[in-house]
Amino acid sequence: MPRIRTGIPEFDEMLRGGFMPTDAVMIAGSAGSGKTTLALQYIVNGITKFGENGIYLSFEQMPDQIYRDASSFGWDLKKLEQEGKFRLVLTSPNILFGEGGENLLDEIIKEIGAKRIAIDSLSHLSMYVSEDKLRLEAYRLVCFLKARGQSSLYLWEAPQLAGTSFSFTELGMSFLVDSIVHLRTVEIESTLRKGLVILKMRGSDHDKRLREYEITSMGMKVFAPFDQYQGLFTGSPTKVASEKFKEMFSTVAKGNKK
Repeated sequence: MPRIRTGIPEFDEMLRGGFMPTDAVMIAGSAGSGKTTLALQYIVNGITKFGENGIYLSFEQMPDQIYRDASSFGWDLKKLEQEGKFRLVLTSPNILFGEGGENLLDEIIKEIGAKRIAIDSLSHLSMYVSEDKLRLEAYRLVCFLKARGQSSLYLWEAPQLAGTSFSFTELGMSFLVDSIVHLRTVEIESTLRKGLVILKMRGSDHDKRLREYEITSMGMKVFAPFDQYQGLFTGSPTKVASEKFKEMFSTVAKGNKK
């Protein structure tokens, strides 16, 4: 089955080629984890690398900020808009989920032939409606976009406390989406590093290891897994036994040379 590639080679490798077509994907992470960068990169790469036009829908950020942030990575959103390949939609949850809100999206999808859409963010929607209403409206949105053949990303602000792992089941939202990607911070030897893990991917195998990533001048870049450490989600990571043995052996060897 063809996959929806992100255009980030190492990430697509983790996804066994990319997301499944029309899947709803939740990108969860704390503030500053790179959720918006990943979403913009997914949309821009879709347009420039795979010929799949896209929409970025925001409930909270101002247009100038989004254009500026994208420009810092070399992504010219205004140019893509002028070419009829991209649309930046800024609206409120009240308008989107009110009468005629679906027609607004429907017209834009048809206008540019969009295949991808990023929603920034569902957690902002939670400020306007109750938890039960949030699940209902999110379900409506997911079904609406799937019916129109959209491969969608939904950003979610996931507060991260030291030594804890965010529980997506507490949201009552995990059943709505097909895939969940968690961006988190891990502390290793007094240094904060970023880790990415795929917690769920319906209908497909995927890499289940926590991999390191960085936000570079060209967007997100994913690196090798944290194979040398264990207990990363507990907040108290330790080196695995084989790494400890290597260090002990190296120390003894250096001592003998002296």
